Amino acid sequence: MKKIAVILSGSGVFDGSEIYESVLTFLRLEHNGVAYQCFAPNVEQMHVINHLTGEVAEGEGRNVLVEAARLARGEIKDLAEANPAEFDALIIPGGFGAAKNLSDFAVKGADCTVNPQLVTFARAIHDAGKPVGLVCIAPAMTPKLLGTGIRCTIGSDEGVAGAINSMGGIHENCPVDQIVVDTDNRVVTTPAYMLAGSISEAASGINRLVDEVIKMV
Repeated sequence: MKKIAVILSGSGVFDGSEIYESVLTFLRLEHNGVAYQCFAPNVEQMHVINHLTGEVAEGEGRNVLVEAARLARGEIKDLAEANPAEFDALIIPGGFGAAKNLSDFAVKGADCTVNPQLVTFARAIHDAGKPVGLVCIAPAMTPKLLGTGIRCTIGSDEGVAGAINSMGGIHENCPVDQIVVDTDNRVVTTPAYMLAGSISEAASGINRLVDEVIKMV
């Protein structure tokens, strides 16, 4: 059976993994009969956001792995334990956690760095010719995560697209229900909630992405 690694960044759109994007990814993988294993880095979140008010919860701290375990129903492992040889592909859902906890793109933009454990794992997958799927804001990490010269999309946000290009990526505008496929580099991206106005809109692109990643395996 094919097995895909899914890397989470917490739980909740404003400070972790986007919950709908993550669940839609799990669901589509299961519909395709593909096994998956969730991972997350065992690090502290950049901050905690009160999702009711949108404000930073002052004085509160949370662990990315512990929070991501909520999404994975406890079936999750420390990213430090991930062995790329055991997986056929990698998918990273979006949510601001990708830009705050997996990287510091939310703060530093094109000058960002990416979690070194994530870079090591993702590069090993990529260098082995295995496909990588990135959802929503996660493609903003592409040049620092996988290397330069890779075509990707976050939708049509000019600021984020400009940052991707300045880091050495090649951004392509893309509607919510479509994907950008870099066949040579085996990277698939979709805008999801960078553009989606509903869960069904997010699903339209995510389903295509998951299907394409599986097809590439």
